[in-house]
Order: sequence, then C-alpha cells, then structure tokens
Amino acid sequence: MYQALRTSLLSSARCWDADSERSYQVLFDKLDTNKDGRVDVAELRAGLKAMGMFRHGAAQKIVSSGDRNKDGCLDFNEFTKYLKEHEMKLMLTFKSLDRNNDGHIDATEIQQALAELGIDISRKHAMKILQSMDIDGTMMVDWNEFREHFLLYPAFNLEEIIRYWKHSSFLDIGDSLSIPDEFTEEEKRSDEWWKQLVAGAVAGAVSRTGTAPLDRLKVFMQVHSSKKNKISLIGGLRQMIVEGGLTSLWRGNGINVLKIAPETAIKFMAYEQYKKLLTSEGKKIETHKRFMAGSLAGATAQTAIYPMEVLKTRLTLRKTGQYAGMFDCAKKILRKEGVIAFYKGYIPNLIGIIPYAGIDLAVYETLKSTWLSHHAKDSANPGVLVLLGCGTISSTCGQLASYPLALIRTRMQAQASLDVSDQPSMSSLLRTIVAKDGFFGLYRGILPNFMKVIPAVSISYVVYEYMKTGLGISK
Repeated sequence: MYQALRTSLLSSARCWDADSERSYQVLFDKLDTNKDGRVDVAELRAGLKAMGMFRHGAAQKIVSSGDRNKDGCLDFNEFTKYLKEHEMKLMLTFKSLDRNNDGHIDATEIQQALAELGIDISRKHAMKILQSMDIDGTMMVDWNEFREHFLLYPAFNLEEIIRYWKHSSFLDIGDSLSIPDEFTEEEKRSDEWWKQLVAGAVAGAVSRTGTAPLDRLKVFMQVHSSKKNKISLIGGLRQMIVEGGLTSLWRGNGINVLKIAPETAIKFMAYEQYKKLLTSEGKKIETHKRFMAGSLAGATAQTAIYPMEVLKTRLTLRKTGQYAGMFDCAKKILRKEGVIAFYKGYIPNLIGIIPYAGIDLAVYETLKSTWLSHHAKDSANPGVLVLLGCGTISSTCGQLASYPLALIRTRMQAQASLDVSDQPSMSSLLRTIVAKDGFFGLYRGILPNFMKVIPAVSISYVVYEYMKTGLGISK
C-alpha cells in the first residue's frame, strides 16, 4: 500500500524537464493538506509517513533547508527551489554511483561505493539495499527510481546517503579509545571535518560534565573498594559529599573535559598518517588495516596526553585543600615524584587500547551486518535508535573487555596519592588484586561505569545534533 501511494504522489514528478514545475505543484498540493498554500513540518512528516518514506528528522531538515523567509513553512516557490536544487545534487550522486555509465545502479556498484567508505557488505546485503529502491523489479535502479527514493530525503551526496553506518565517535562514554571517525576526501577538502570534530568535542564535554559524579564514584571505588572495605553506590556518594560537599562530585572533571581537544586532534592527525603508511596510493583502507591505524592513532594520542590522565585521577581522588588546582597538582607531583610519575599506569593503558578498539569494532560490524541482513530490503537507513543502540552496545563490550586494565592503570596512577611506599608493577598489582578480592575484584566500580553509559550517550547525541545545526553541517 505504501509503495502504491508513494508512486501515486511522486510519479508525476519523475521527469527532469521544463514542465517539472507543474509536477511539483501536484506534489505540493497533495502535501498541503490544510490548503493554506504552505507546507509545514507536520504536513511534510505526515506525507512522508503516508508514502512509507519517513526518516527521523527528515521533514525538519527539508523545511529548514528550503525555508528562505524563516517562517517555519515552505510556500510553493520555496518548495520548488528546494526540489530543483536537491535534484541536481542527486543527479551528481547518481552519476558517481553509476560506475559503468549505463544509466543504472546495480548491486556491484553499491558494494563498491560502500567499500570506499570502509563498509564491507556481502552481495546478498547489497541486493537487499537495491530492493529498497527498485520499483520495477529489474534488480537495477535507474535515475527515476533513485530520484523517487531520495527526492524527499535531505541527504544528497554519496557519503550522506550511504554512510548511515558510520561508527561515529561522538558517542562519548568517557573513554576515548575507539577508532577515529572516517572522513571522505570531499569532507577533508571542505571545512566539514573540523566542524564535526568540534561538534563531537563539545558533545563529549557536556556529556562528561553531566555524568561526572558517576565517573568520580567509579574511580573512588576502583581505588578504595575491596572485600574488607566494601563501598556501595549510595555509600560512596555519601562519603564524597560528607568530605567535600556536593560540588566535590565534579572533582577532576575540568581536566577530563580539557583533554578532549588535544586528544581528538592528535588522534585524527595520527590516524590519517597511519592510514597512508598502511595502504597503497589511491587504494581504500581495509577493515583490519583501519583497526591497526586506529589503534596506533589511539596509542599516539594517549602517549601525548597521558600526563593529563594522571592529573585527572589525582584531582578526582584529592581531599579538600590538597591541591589548589591542576597546575598546583602538576607542580607538587613533579617536585615530589619526578617526571616518571606522569606516566604511571601507561603500560596497562596502552595494552587496553587493543581489546577496547578491537571488540568495539567487531561487535559494531556484527550488529550492523545482522541489521542489514534482516531489514535492508525496507531501507538502508537503520534510524537513530538502532545506531545509538549499536554504538552503545559495542562501546560497552569494549569497555567490559578492557576494564581490568583500566582498573590497574587507575590504581597505579593513584599510588603516590595513597602514600604507598612500595610501588608494585602491573603484574604484581594484578596478582595482589586477584589474591585479595578474587577475579571480580578487577571489576570494582563497573556498576557506576555502566550506569553512566545511557545518559552519556543520550547527552552526547542531543548536544552533537544541536552543534551540527549551529555549525551549519546538519543539512
């Protein structure tokens, strides 16, 4: 039924010719249900739903893009201008997909386009994506079918249309060990890439600030909790509030936010260099090489900003009056313990990058493939909830695998602040924890860590979307 209604509404607007304005008029009249000469977001959303073309946020983006007089609606002139401009962009996209210039897109060409964006899918999955656009059942998509499928969808270039499954790093859950975002050559030449990085950094800053009490509780439990000294969620929060007041729950958050910018910049630049080293000129990077480049970039960024990680742990665990601020903390550590103190816990932190990034990527790819195998025949777009769900699950699995190493890293970073004269190595600390607290002692603080995941992801997503709009990249 959806397909029939969709074809009925769009069939008159199929031809790219001088009479297209008349075709647009027919479409506009059908969308303008209250006949006031304007199409608002609600009417457009209802029209998209009726045609089985609803995509989250599409109606709002179309109206925002075409609304020249900023009255929140599209009149016929605005509607026509938007569609004409959109069609021209879609035509360029169609031609870039049509590799052999035969006027049709087939499954092989879809596979090639996805592979260039780092997404490897089977021919079966490519056929299902093709079916979502194929109206006449030929298993090939011509310009009219392609145009009809994307006419009322705000994405227009190849990357926007295909990169539904880009695993974005804007989902900030507190640990920046995931593989960096993949940017196309077009994005690198324009200012899109840095705008996306800025939007992600701001989203991470707000997210970390919003979940800082849970993060501090996690670190507090990692260092102080044991079988003999059990600390519950409520008990830990109460101890911190009694010692330093309500604002003490945000101790260490300042430097945790401050390190986002240098870490993101270093990781991005290092990732691009490692990709060049691992791939031949002009070839697209394969998934396993992308993982290697991402892991190396993460290691490079962590090496550069690791002193800030140590400062964050010390400031998070500090008692009232112990340090006047981050500079005072750095000065006291340097004077008392020397430069080497700024790299305590560095080895377990470095080792933790491999299981985190590897499992994060593997789980995400598995979830992506599973979704595509069951739903790609309806639409290649998984929707916001599926993307957020897959990103959250994969990141959480990565955290779960690397958590024991993170706990050991935190203990080693905190040792001097606990006045421990004997400074054990990573292996001896691991044996001590297992001997005293058992295997699950390596997961102290995991509960508040998991509790912050959903609010962190939610805050990241909302802020990221607002930032994209503000920076002009939500088109």
